[in-house]
Amino acid sequence: MLGTATPDPLASLLPGLFLEDEFALGICAGLDGVLAPVPVTLDCLDAYFDPHLTPLDFLEWLAGWVGVSLDHNWSEAQRRALVNQAGDLYRWQGTLRGIAEHIRLYTGVDPEVSDSGGVAWSTEAGAALPGTSSSELHVKVTVGPQSDLDERRLDAIVAAAKPAHVRHRVTVVRQG
Repeated sequence: MLGTATPDPLASLLPGLFLEDEFALGICAGLDGVLAPVPVTLDCLDAYFDPHLTPLDFLEWLAGWVGVSLDHNWSEAQRRALVNQAGDLYRWQGTLRGIAEHIRLYTGVDPEVSDSGGVAWSTEAGAALPGTSSSELHVKVTVGPQSDLDERRLDAIVAAAKPAHVRHRVTVVRQG
């Protein structure tokens, strides 16, 4: 890396006998230029693991560590947010909250997510079960008239975020 100086030149580590040898000093100076990026990288190593600070070319690799696939059609901010929130998305995977958060990261708007199921308790044996017998998920996203939302990509995101056995329906409402 041009212009990167090393805080500890290799020549300072040479025995006194070689400090006057131009050839040895030249070799050390050449190696200083090659090795200088190493301490700089190590000094900033924690920034490589922060999705908001890591270089863009490292973000793809970081995404692989947390098990998410990045869509290169997404903005840089969307990709960084997805990697940053991957842990929370996995924690809520398959739930209404997880699906809504996944959609929110993609579209930037709060979706309406509803399902046909439910949870209830009863003191009576054989009480009616909540929800319906068929599993279905409905996602409604309301966007402005100028939105470039790709409905096929949104449908694929919902399909990946929901439980596999649940049917889904995606509705995009364009205001205006």
